[in-house]
Amino acid sequence: MKYFTATTLIIIALLSFTSVAAHDTPTEIGGFKLGEFITDYPQIEYSDYLKEVVINDWHGFRKGIISYGTCAYPGRIVKIRMKYQNSSKDFYDELLKKLRSRYGKPDEWKGDSFGVLYVWKWRFVDKDNRRVNLILQHNLGDDNENIGNMVKLSFPEIEEEERFCVIDFFEKNKTAEEKEVIKQRMKPDWDYMLPR
Repeated sequence: MKYFTATTLIIIALLSFTSVAAHDTPTEIGGFKLGEFITDYPQIEYSDYLKEVVINDWHGFRKGIISYGTCAYPGRIVKIRMKYQNSSKDFYDELLKKLRSRYGKPDEWKGDSFGVLYVWKWRFVDKDNRRVNLILQHNLGDDNENIGNMVKLSFPEIEEEERFCVIDFFEKNKTAEEKEVIKQRMKPDWDYMLPR
């Protein structure tokens, strides 16, 4: 009888803990809730200054994301991110060796000191005097980055021009009421800043 009572109490305690834990699970931050439709938030400004096209299984790459302009440079490719099919560290080392042979020593180390994220960055200026960034990345386990090997090419200044072009467009077309809503929205609020 004692065994049955103890087991029953443990099961009840576990069920109580599970329901409390599920009740306390955060699903909302910044006023946005997981599972809701984005159209439920009419106050959002869709500042799509870059559109993206995804490609799969492309000449040694598993996946790629091609970003192009929509405002200052409509249709022009601004950023390319390609993930290699081979995600091994040995392959990354071979890529790094080939890139160093072709472009020289990288300009900047952007990886971590724990040996989880390896990132080398080169900076160039093209024939049209535009800055170009080249990044080679290997990620062993940083959940904020793509796992495996990736190469990125971008026009950072053109990306900024695209962003400001869209911001300017929206700013010019806002009413006084919309500008006031934005002003109020910019104030820090703990109810919005903490997950709940």
